[in-house]
Amino acid sequence: MKSNTLLKALLISAVGFGLAGMAQAQSAKVGSVQIENAYTRSTVPGQMAAGGFMKIENKGAVDQLISASSPVAGEVQLHEMAMEGNVMKMRQVKEVVVPAGGAVELKPGGMHLMFINIKAPLTAGETVPVKLKFAKAGEVEVKMPVNAMGAQGGAMKH
Repeated sequence: MKSNTLLKALLISAVGFGLAGMAQAQSAKVGSVQIENAYTRSTVPGQMAAGGFMKIENKGAVDQLISASSPVAGEVQLHEMAMEGNVMKMRQVKEVVVPAGGAVELKPGGMHLMFINIKAPLTAGETVPVKLKFAKAGEVEVKMPVNAMGAQGGAMKH
């Protein structure tokens, strides 16, 4: 019976330790647009790029995410990733369309924000301020938690 109690204690500790590296995803709202589950991932020294992810819900007419910026990066671009045959292709896009009464998900392996020329490593547990600009809804700042590398889908390779 003692081994079961010890095993339970070890499992609880391991789960707690794993969650310690994951900051709570943030939400924000501007006009009819709701941002949910926004996050980015930690980086290593010398890493110059990182992805930003979130779900964008739109309760109004069609809108477009047209730009993003953050003081942690020299530039933040809107990116699309897709497979062409066996080759993963990534490219910058001018906008991310958010359908009327619908949602779009910025996630690893698909549409995402790309932080370029990161000024200092992103550290798990911190938050990154990101300003999003929508064509109709306007601007909103989202505090993106930095999750430990490997959390929520693993490291994004560029």
